[in-house]
Amino acid sequence: MYVCGPTVYNPPHIGNARAAVVFDVLYRSLQRHYSNVRYVRNITDLDDKINAAAKEQNVPVTEITDKYTEQYHSDISALGVLAPDVEPRATEHIPQMIELIQTLLAKGNAYSKDGHVLFNVPSFDSYGRLSGQKLLDMQAGSRIEIEAYKNSPFDFVLWKPSPDDLPGWDSPWGRGRPGWHMECSAMIKEHLGSVIDIHGGGNDLQFPHHENEIAQSCCANDETLLAKYWVHNGFVEIGDEKMSKSLGNVLLVKDLLKRYPGEVIRLALIKTKYREPISWGVELLDQAQEQLDKVYGALRRLDSVDVQGQELQPSQRFCDAMDDDLNTSLAITELMSLTGKANREDNNSELATLKRNIVGAGNELGLLQSSPDEWFKSKPAMDLDVKKVEALISKRNDARMTSDWSTADAARDELLNMGVQILDTENGTEWRAK
Repeated sequence: MYVCGPTVYNPPHIGNARAAVVFDVLYRSLQRHYSNVRYVRNITDLDDKINAAAKEQNVPVTEITDKYTEQYHSDISALGVLAPDVEPRATEHIPQMIELIQTLLAKGNAYSKDGHVLFNVPSFDSYGRLSGQKLLDMQAGSRIEIEAYKNSPFDFVLWKPSPDDLPGWDSPWGRGRPGWHMECSAMIKEHLGSVIDIHGGGNDLQFPHHENEIAQSCCANDETLLAKYWVHNGFVEIGDEKMSKSLGNVLLVKDLLKRYPGEVIRLALIKTKYREPISWGVELLDQAQEQLDKVYGALRRLDSVDVQGQELQPSQRFCDAMDDDLNTSLAITELMSLTGKANREDNNSELATLKRNIVGAGNELGLLQSSPDEWFKSKPAMDLDVKKVEALISKRNDARMTSDWSTADAARDELLNMGVQILDTENGTEWRAK
């Protein structure tokens, strides 16, 4: 399984976290069926957004990539995400990318022009198969202004020149750097082979990124497909809007972790089936908190039930749900049903079965990794200045209305330091003490 990982130029947001958690759950679930699951999730440490961030902060590119790779690892680890078997970086695979580009040129699927190398999209008859795009329809409705170095407006860059102030590598086409799509094709072939079982990523990557990966990989490797199964997770929505930096409604994982335990955020992310959009809000997080409290409460009741040396196997209904296109929503319903039974049952043999089922389900979902005592440790209550809280919320909202993000972020950070959790919903900004 190969999954497109983060582009490391800023802190991960909840949308990044959803992809990490969804494919972590899939990874865990596959291990119930297969003794050898090889999971590769890349780090994109070569990108124009990274270069722009380094210029803006006047620091080396590696300082940006190292900082935000560490932040990504820290945040998703707090959500219970396991490390993949391999985590390749784009900058470590430049020779493999150059070799792949040379193969495409030799086969006539690419061409070199004005220091650029581009993939010749019309040379690949199956282009658009994954996303349902048809090249003829795209051409008929196109108003794209074609760059001078392109033969077709749909051709995409495999290699481009780099000026002295940007990262670059020597190549047969001069000093430059690879196009974004090239890195995944090179790393898939290097670490998994020409054809893989599963390729994953967010819905927004389906076109053009994954479509371009398929085109260049199939042509270079003489294959009819790149992956047998494609898995794409849906977006996180705030109110009725897709989460977007331009809308100012991006929720950072590090901020949410100041308000909720990692397992609460994780459960909230998988309560909805992975393909569907998540409507994110306080109510969803509170419901996840309440459900975990119930399950940990049942495990506390089962503390004396000994299951040492016994297989912690989920129930058949749980497994059936997970095996039906990773239906975590139905699987969580089954987990809550088992919890209810555990609170009503008195027979020790039945209680042992229920405990094995509950813990087994938790392991597959990446939940219930604390002891009940650890879970129920609570923070001391804080005395809050309500007027100050409401004034800061008002200040933040006014700043957001005028796109004054620095003032808005400063107000948010002050609230977090006071121990106040806030969340923007369609009904306005809600808050409470944690």
